[in-house]
Amino acid sequence: MKRGNLKYNQRPKPPAVLGSKVPAILNPTDDDISLMLAAQCHIGSKNCESAMLPYVWKRRADGVHLLNIGKTWEKLVLAARIIAPMAPEDIVVISARPYGHRAVLKFAANTGVTAIAGRFTPGNFTNYVTRQYKEPRLLIVTDPRVDHQAIREASYVNIPVIALCDTDAPLKFVDVAIPTNNKAKHSIGLIWWMLCREVLRLKGTVPRTPDGWNVMVDMFFYRDPDEIDKELEETRLAKEAAAAAEAPVGTADWDVAGGATGAVGAAQAGGLDWSAEPAAEGADWAAEPTGAASWGDAAPATASWE
Repeated sequence: MKRGNLKYNQRPKPPAVLGSKVPAILNPTDDDISLMLAAQCHIGSKNCESAMLPYVWKRRADGVHLLNIGKTWEKLVLAARIIAPMAPEDIVVISARPYGHRAVLKFAANTGVTAIAGRFTPGNFTNYVTRQYKEPRLLIVTDPRVDHQAIREASYVNIPVIALCDTDAPLKFVDVAIPTNNKAKHSIGLIWWMLCREVLRLKGTVPRTPDGWNVMVDMFFYRDPDEIDKELEETRLAKEAAAAAEAPVGTADWDVAGGATGAVGAAQAGGLDWSAEPAAEGADWAAEPTGAASWGDAAPATASWE
C-alpha cells in the first residue's frame, strides 16, 4: 500500500480499553466482569431509546441490543463517587419493581440510606403535609419507567436522579444513567451489590481486596416466597428424618441396657411370681381401718372461745 493512500490522521484507532476513563485503582477486575456477564447485565431489550444508543455495543440477529459492559462500569463508579461524600440520611433509594425490593433494602441496611421498597406514595417529595414527606438530596431508582412518579416529583424540587437504565428506558429527568439489564433479578441484585460495595470502598469502610467485604451477592437477589416456603419445608422434613434415624428402633431391652433393679430385676430373675396372690400380713385391704373415724360420726367438740 502506498503512503499516499492512507493519511496519518485516518489511521484506525485502537479499541478503547475497558474502564480507561476511570483511575486505574477503580478499574474492574476479571471477577467483576465475569459476574456481570453471568448475571446477564449486558442483555438489553429489542427496543432502544435514542438517548441509550451511546451505551449499546451491538444488536444481535434476533433484535436484542447488547450493552457495553465498560460503560456500565464507568457509570457505576461515577454513581458511587457521587453517593460516597453525601450524608446517608440525604439519599433515598426506590424500587417499585419486585425484583429490586430486597436489593434496595440490603443497600439501605449496609449504607444507612432510606429505602422505599414497593409502591411510591404520590406527594412524598412535594406535599409536606403527608406523614411520609421527605426532602432528599439524591434519588436512586431501579427502573425509570416503573418509578416514573418518584422521578417526576424529584424534578419538581430539583433532586438529582441516578437510575438503572435498560435500552428502552426513558432518560427524561435522569442525571446519571447506569446502563444495565433492569428486568432480571440477578442483574438487578448484582448492580446494587456492586454499587454498595464501591460506596463502602470509597468511604474506607471496607478494603479494596477481593475478600474485603464478606457480604455475598446472593443477599441482594430476589427470592420468591413460594421458594422460601418450599426450602423451609424441605429443611423441616430433613430434620425430622434425621431425628427418626437417630431414635432407637423397637422396645428397649432391660437386660442389654444394664439390667433392671429392685422388684423388676427380681421378677426377671425368677424370684417373684406376679400371678400369685399377695401374702397376707395381717392386713385386710377390704376391712375398715382400725380406729378410723366415720364420716357419719359427729364432729368432736371444739374449744369454745368463750
